Amino acid sequence: MVNVEGFELPDDLYYWQKGLTWAKLEPDGRVRVGLTDLGQRIAGKILTVRIRAKGAKIMQGKPIATIETAKWVGPLESPISGVIEEVNEELKSNPGLLNEDPYGRGWLAVLKPSNLDEELKKLIKGGTSEAVEWYKNEIKSRVKQ
Repeated sequence: MVNVEGFELPDDLYYWQKGLTWAKLEPDGRVRVGLTDLGQRIAGKILTVRIRAKGAKIMQGKPIATIETAKWVGPLESPISGVIEEVNEELKSNPGLLNEDPYGRGWLAVLKPSNLDEELKKLIKGGTSEAVEWYKNEIKSRVKQ
């Protein structure tokens, strides 16, 4: 894992730049998705998380969930297309997991991907200089110094 100006950026994930969300390839071929450390920090304290239902078809770049903070309600974009096979039920009772552990217990959903090989080309792979540069630029443009 790389630390970029105080924000975590795991090496084993793929990142959807537009939505600050991540995708993790699971051994069974499914993909786990969540919100980046930078995304949760920008959002602030997350009060509510609404994830699309199991069985829902999701398109890359379209909302997979909605989060609510004290001053903002907005969508979280899916980094890949697919069908939701599992949702993180723990977020219903403990939405703060998105803030506390965005790459661990704060994951959003697990999808059966529908166009993975093509869509991975549109994501940035963690552990690369491209990923670090992208994250630095996002931090610079989105975080008040």
